[in-house]
Amino acid sequence: MKPVYIAGAAVHPFGKRPDLNAAELGYRAVRQLLDQTGIDPQRVDAGYGGSSYGGSLLAQRVLQRIGVSGPPVYTVENACASGASAVHLAWQAIASGAADCVIAFGAENLSGFGGGTLPLTTNDIEIEQGMVMPAAYAMRAQRYLHDFDASIDDLTAVSIKNRANGALNPRAHFQREITAQDVADSRPVADPLQLLHCCPNSDGAAAVLLCSADVARELETASVRLRASVVRSGTFHTGYRDMTWPDITERTAKAAYQLAELTPADVDLVELHDAFSIAELLHSEALGLAERGKAHQAVANGEFNRDGRVAVSPSGGLMSRGHPVGATGATQICEAYLQLTGQAGPLQVPGASVALTHVTGGGIFGVDNGACAVHILTAD
Repeated sequence: MKPVYIAGAAVHPFGKRPDLNAAELGYRAVRQLLDQTGIDPQRVDAGYGGSSYGGSLLAQRVLQRIGVSGPPVYTVENACASGASAVHLAWQAIASGAADCVIAFGAENLSGFGGGTLPLTTNDIEIEQGMVMPAAYAMRAQRYLHDFDASIDDLTAVSIKNRANGALNPRAHFQREITAQDVADSRPVADPLQLLHCCPNSDGAAAVLLCSADVARELETASVRLRASVVRSGTFHTGYRDMTWPDITERTAKAAYQLAELTPADVDLVELHDAFSIAELLHSEALGLAERGKAHQAVANGEFNRDGRVAVSPSGGLMSRGHPVGATGATQICEAYLQLTGQAGPLQVPGASVALTHVTGGGIFGVDNGACAVHILTAD
């Protein structure tokens, strides 16, 4: 495979933007990306746009407005992993030699749903019986607390850490620190989860420019190496499910580490799919960042702080940044790019040279998640 580089990253700030549909949000992020990199739209060989609720031909509607009209363009839906899956397909195009310069983006507007839990796919046994994502993560949390002698305070510590990080992020939906009392006073969602144990539904978009080594050298922007890009689907089975072990994350991460020729010990920062506070504990263990059943201790000891052993969600994660589903995976890669190029400002992780991004998507019968994407980026 040919080496793949990211030579630009742009984020439309997350928040509530009911006046902007997904196509407009995507256009603004991609427009910013072109302005930032100076790339001629005619140099773009292909485009990929990720979204769950943005509608048919979203990528085409976005990219034709900035002058990418004619080359292959794909709209990608893979639940919460849609944006990251778009980046993965762009990575494949560069790595295979089929393209030299590709735009990948993710965009979503969730304001149209008005609030509450997001609608999930129909014709699914569990969903037809009332399963929603907060309930699924609440069950995972209950089991984790029971099995590993953790407490609700450990869940709250994740929320406090990530909201403190997000308070410094101008791209985040929420930019305010919270206290344990704030979490306790927030309304119950699904026992043991309170509202501030959950990420917000948000609107936003993000775009990245992937390219070959030759194109990266031509551009004046800083570039980072995309060492690994892996997407996996859930393994279907109808028997017992271990609610405390996201097998899909373990399998995806293992393949990514192998491809990048790195180990969890090499990683300086992780942008992780913390849709709920329990998710950071579950997925950090599956990523190899902590021993099984010990992630809550790592959080308590400050190991996942920005200046700790490995910075987990230094951008504030989904907890602060928000979760506009299709845009999340692409935004994580943008945050990693800013860190590795020294452009993260007050969010900067000291000496960061290896970053990992992780996103899972979809709750369907028979699997722990429908999709998972892991990317590993390095400063060289």
